[in-house]
Amino acid sequence: MELKRRIDLELWLVFGLSLGKSAIYSVLAFVSMLTTPAGLGGSSTTINESVDPRQWLDFSYQLVGLSFQLVPVALTLFLVGRGALEKFGISGTKLGRQLAIGFGLAAGIGIPGLGLYLAARSLGLAAKVVATDVNQYWWTTPLLLLSAATASLLEEGIMVGYLFQRLRERGMTDTKIIWFSAVVRGSYHLYQGVGGFVGNIVMGLIFGYWYKRTGKLIPLLFAHFLIDAVVFVGYAWATHWLPLN
Repeated sequence: MELKRRIDLELWLVFGLSLGKSAIYSVLAFVSMLTTPAGLGGSSTTINESVDPRQWLDFSYQLVGLSFQLVPVALTLFLVGRGALEKFGISGTKLGRQLAIGFGLAAGIGIPGLGLYLAARSLGLAAKVVATDVNQYWWTTPLLLLSAATASLLEEGIMVGYLFQRLRERGMTDTKIIWFSAVVRGSYHLYQGVGGFVGNIVMGLIFGYWYKRTGKLIPLLFAHFLIDAVVFVGYAWATHWLPLN
């Protein structure tokens, strides 16, 4: 019982500093959009926002913000202790194959995910999601790629690697862990609307069951990075070809 209480407290602290906090803010944002005159379909949200019109200061804000997002990931590695990377399923064994699987997962999730978003927009069930409004400087694309990598490490590191490790120690079954992780993942994407909520639950279920079967985290990290990188970097191009508005 003492171990369970310790794990519960640790989970509350980790999630209170990271994705649990994001989930609460996301729910509030969802309620706010629902209760505005424009409604959910008439609302918009921006993922990567410009902070300051001065280039050097905007860059500094962006870089510092991304750096702080990695602190909870470092905290989970510290809490798990020796061998945390291996326990999370991060190994360079057959790296090429792992990356290839990650590419396949990204394609299998990203393409239907775009279709779900467009369908939800047409039904008024999703806010307009602006991937970035950061001005086009020389550092914009590298920074957006860094943002994609940070999101991947934060979400997959905590929602899969860390959560599976700790909840298994607590005695929870893998099926319950997968569903818990998927619902939390969907919750902190509610700011995007119903489409983002449902789509990320599906993504969480796919990732969770794949991780349960293989124990490998690198394919999930790479898949998440690719999905976000394509969205962040390709947004300006896509707005000219797809009805994203």
